[in-house]
Amino acid sequence: MRVKICGITTREDAWSAVELGADALGFVFAKSPRQVTKEQAKDIIKDLPPFVSPVGVFVDEQIHTIKEICEFCTIHTIQLHGYEPPSYIRDLNKYTVIKAFRIRDDGDLGPMATYKPHAFLLDSYVKGTMGGTGVPFRWDIAREAHTYGTIILSGGLTPENVKEAIHKVKPYAVDVSSGVESSPGRKDKTLIKQFIRNAKEESTALKLP
Repeated sequence: MRVKICGITTREDAWSAVELGADALGFVFAKSPRQVTKEQAKDIIKDLPPFVSPVGVFVDEQIHTIKEICEFCTIHTIQLHGYEPPSYIRDLNKYTVIKAFRIRDDGDLGPMATYKPHAFLLDSYVKGTMGGTGVPFRWDIAREAHTYGTIILSGGLTPENVKEAIHKVKPYAVDVSSGVESSPGRKDKTLIKQFIRNAKEESTALKLP
């Protein structure tokens, strides 16, 4: 089970996540309590070990800006977390692209059929907020999404519920931000440890790849 710790804002939080077994770290380049500048992200990313993937998170950003930031920071994986059209994925074909969908009900899955990213990230829909809400959505809907491709589960995950979420959805990966925070933008090392441990334990128990 791969684990992404999203909303990294400091070197300390990044290394806590790495030392505790995170597979990917998310850097938010959109308006958010967890937003970082490209300079801040680059300073953290340059010292990451080779098998930990930095992920640039963008919301309805211009393609040329996405490319510029990713080149500056040495980011090869992009998460599109807004209303980006399918053409964005074609124009960003040199990158690994994750397309996020915010889920309210079964009807929100249909548009996924028009996208061909490397993976879909399913997040909770909360009006006026693009992510990091701490609110889960119905995991039975996430199970249906496997029809469209590789699924990364997000939205309201915590150390307490991640085992149940993995058991029900069996995603490729799980993504957490507010669920392991002491305050918006600052991670709690104990919560990260518990989250990663619980996610890996459940994956092993289910014999997931």
